[in-house]
Amino acid sequence: MNAMFPIPNMSAEAATFADTLDGLDVGVYLLDVDGRLIHTNTAGQALLDARDILHEARGQLAACDPVVNHALRHAFTSALDAGGVAVPMTGSDGQRYVAHALPLASGARRRAGAAYAAVAALFVRKVALMVPPRSEVIGKAFRLTPTELRVLLAIVELGGVPEVAAAFGVANTTIRTHVNRLFEKTGAARQADFVKLVAGYATPLRDMGDVR
Repeated sequence: MNAMFPIPNMSAEAATFADTLDGLDVGVYLLDVDGRLIHTNTAGQALLDARDILHEARGQLAACDPVVNHALRHAFTSALDAGGVAVPMTGSDGQRYVAHALPLASGARRRAGAAYAAVAALFVRKVALMVPPRSEVIGKAFRLTPTELRVLLAIVELGGVPEVAAAFGVANTTIRTHVNRLFEKTGAARQADFVKLVAGYATPLRDMGDVR
């Protein structure tokens, strides 16, 4: 399946929307109400071509692992009913991925063009969870446990509780418990503040200050 489908009478707005999706390094799959694959961006097509974690089966997006595929179908249905749902996936080389299903708002569907009829989007990205330099300083400064530090860094990289829970293979409630402890220890009021905190410890100015 080509990453870009030939769409008759595609509007300029829809074409721009498609070009934007192709510019992302995250795999994006637009699905109709029956779970059929309507559109795939370039990064998503590369994952399909590799046939390691995802493939196309009779027009539908499917996970290569049957257990994960069941979870993916459930995530798609749940996303339509209650919002975003994250599903962890692991490639044959051990590389971990997170698939995040989100319902498409009417505005996004309109930008995609009427011919798409997409009702949900599935975003698939690699989980790197790289520990940045000086992360141990953050842990010591706020007296974080190793797990709390990992959750803090994962929140910064992945962006939310569902994604981190999926990456770690644990329940959302477990990650929320760690996040609440992080709020208490760091004084942060919201998850976005974690990004500022970690970025502050990664700046050259802070490093120079530590040397002095």
